[in-house]
Formats: sequence, C-alpha cells, structure tokens
Amino acid sequence: MADIKYAATGKRKTSVARVTLKKGTGDITVNSRTFENYFTRETLRMIIKQPLEISGMIGKYDVLAKVSGGGPAGQAGAVRHGITIALIKSDSDLRPKLKKEGLVTRDPREKERKKYGQKGARKRFQFSKR
Repeated sequence: MADIKYAATGKRKTSVARVTLKKGTGDITVNSRTFENYFTRETLRMIIKQPLEISGMIGKYDVLAKVSGGGPAGQAGAVRHGITIALIKSDSDLRPKLKKEGLVTRDPREKERKKYGQKGARKRFQFSKR
C-alpha cells in the first residue's frame, strides 16, 4: 500500500503554502530546501514547529511545503497554518488542542491600502492652517 499523504493549504498575509504531510522521520522541506536553510531566523523555525510540538507529532511526519508570496514572516505563518490543517486531516482528535493554541484559525490581518490624499493608510500629510 502506498504512503498516506495529507495535503492542506495555509495562508497568512499574502503568502500561500501548499503543505503535504507523510509518515517519516521529521524532515521539513520548504521549496526544495531544508527549512533551516530557507528560514534563517530561529523565531520563524519555532513558528513552523509549533503545531508539531503541540500535537506531539514531531519526528513522526515529514513535511513538504511549497510557499509563495509575501515575506519570511508571512511565509512561516502560512506553512504553520498548512501544517495545522494537515495534522487535523490526519487525526481529528488533535483539533481541540490546536484550536486552544489558536493555530486553526487563519490570521485575517492584511495590509491596509493606502488612501489618496494621504501619505499612507492612516498617516496624513502635515496640516498647515496658513
């Protein structure tokens, strides 16, 4: 019988990650690179490992992720979201534990658009009375 794979999509800001979980030794690959090589900051690596540590599945699944769009923080968040959803597909009993940690819900915060007549989304040009 072929290996059982669990696929999921994770999103954060403008990043989208396609994540595949399969039984293995705990290797994490992001865009065909080791995740230590792809995510150089330790905090981003912690973010990605979070769902695996909380569910106690670290070292039991190999993670293969293809991520695009956004920056490093958004991509790490997207991979974390994808791993969470794939873990829930593999074992639905993990959902309450992951939900309690706030990993199941997609983070809805996006960048606010710049408004015309202003310097940014909220910042305005200096007001001059005279």
